[in-house]
Amino acid sequence: MTETPVATPARDAEAIEAAWHSVQVARHPQRPRMLDLVPLIFEDFMELHGDRAFGDDPAIVGGPALLDGRAVMLVGHQKGTDTDSNIRRNFGSPHPEGFRKAQRLMQLADKLGMPIITFLDTAGAFPGPAAEERGQAEAIASSVKLMTGLQVPIVVIVLGEGGSGGALAIGVGDVVLALENAVYSVISPEGASSILWRSRDEARTAAAAMRMTAADQVDLGIVDEVIAEPGEGAHTDPAATARTIAGALRTTLRALAARDTTDLLATRYARLRGMGAFLETGASGARAPEAPSLRHRIGRILRLQGVPRRPRWSDVWPSGDDDETEGGA
Repeated sequence: MTETPVATPARDAEAIEAAWHSVQVARHPQRPRMLDLVPLIFEDFMELHGDRAFGDDPAIVGGPALLDGRAVMLVGHQKGTDTDSNIRRNFGSPHPEGFRKAQRLMQLADKLGMPIITFLDTAGAFPGPAAEERGQAEAIASSVKLMTGLQVPIVVIVLGEGGSGGALAIGVGDVVLALENAVYSVISPEGASSILWRSRDEARTAAAAMRMTAADQVDLGIVDEVIAEPGEGAHTDPAATARTIAGALRTTLRALAARDTTDLLATRYARLRGMGAFLETGASGARAPEAPSLRHRIGRILRLQGVPRRPRWSDVWPSGDDDETEGGA
């Protein structure tokens, strides 16, 4: 029987340094981006532009490609490699039109029966006033909603930073893979530090506390598999990184191809619902609140005044089979 390691200051410091190292490697300026890896993994990639409503967001790129001769749809974040390209790509932080472009491409893939592969590499969605005016929150929510119901396999790969709603908007998948030094979190360590400690100085501590490394995310059930990186990180050998990603993709897509649509959607739903599950403990015989809810109190007043009850769903659309109703879900 193995004993659980006891937390000590030394172990805590080690965990903090390990988490911060992953953050730094994930942000490395030479870390391969989506468009660096695509030519090394896929063939005949054709980038499609625009959301057909406002414009083209260069922070999200996508289009059809071939993997071993089979058509797939690629969608992902794209950061720059220097100051000029980062400014043009908005440092990989999408505007609403970027998410709407992603939705357009995913709907096309669903229509044509093409598996979808998304690449996450963003610090988060762009938080500026212009993005909010054009419906940033709605665009993210609509993208998440769309992905939950797509009838084709979806594989998500976290390349570098997977930050907040900007990553989640194209991060709903049947299988989520992450590079060894990738990080995935609801907020940046600096942002968490600013909120919790009122200072960015505790970013290292926040990185460890949020359990944002790929290994931590596997333990939490957010990521399904970690893809090993060569040497000191993916930036040291992009070609080897691409080969490893390609192998993981082939294995994953073969497994997903064996599932029918009903099973695919049910498993995807169960995967999402299982995130953040917790066990609530307490007295089993806890009493119900003595005071009725506001809804019940208002209903009682209305009934006493003779206001008719609003029809229920079963009143206006009754079941045709009483036996089915009693035994159904």
